Amino acid sequence: AAARLAAEQEVENLSGLSPNPEKDIFVVRENRTTCLMAEFAAKFIVPYDVWASNYVDLITEQADIPLSRGAEMKGKCGTNESELEISWLEQAYALKLFFLKEGHNTSRGQEAFWRLSRIQFTYDTAERTYFKDAVSPGKHTANSHHLSALVTPAGKSYECQAQQTISLISSDHQKSVQLLLSEVRVQPFDITADFVFSEEHKCPVDQREQLEETLPLILGLILGLVIVITLCVYHIHHKLTANQVQIPRDRSQYKHMG
Repeated sequence: AAARLAAEQEVENLSGLSPNPEKDIFVVRENRTTCLMAEFAAKFIVPYDVWASNYVDLITEQADIPLSRGAEMKGKCGTNESELEISWLEQAYALKLFFLKEGHNTSRGQEAFWRLSRIQFTYDTAERTYFKDAVSPGKHTANSHHLSALVTPAGKSYECQAQQTISLISSDHQKSVQLLLSEVRVQPFDITADFVFSEEHKCPVDQREQLEETLPLILGLILGLVIVITLCVYHIHHKLTANQVQIPRDRSQYKHMG
């Protein structure tokens, strides 16, 4: 048990290596080998209650909470289950990500996939950096329900540059907390090289954007090829017809022939 705990605590926050100050990098290592890597930019949008100017009615404000670059972290790696826990601002905020690997039946037979199966976000409305004059301040927990996100074939990393929004339900009167993720690269299983992601599996949004970027280029190349082929055919046809004997259209000229 002690050896297992020591392995779980071999974690590194490498966020300082990212040129993007909003992007964080986390690595979990066991037995001196990387077993989980995660890079992403994250922000939480959290609604909370404050008193109206009449101090009778309640109105809802919104806190925008970024994931702090100096965050502390813990991690667990397993064959089919892995976890990443990140906390910041003296434990006022904590994010837990739970990953699950399982088999799916497909047209090609049984195949293994991994996914982000659960998210838990704990926040304290008594913390004054992002919460101003919250009514009944205290700690709350927001959870995902029946989550199946970041679905990726086993042995690959998930990559998505586009922003994704995941809704969480808070213990604070069932308010909806929004988690905004962008510039995501995650691999919680089957990392074969230390500190190196495996081949990426791009999210559908990135695939569509990539297609939209390359489609005009492909169409332009096809159009250019059609124009070149047309010009070549015309040139060949013109050369062949130029070498043929021209028959006069005016019948009166026939007497000069032969």
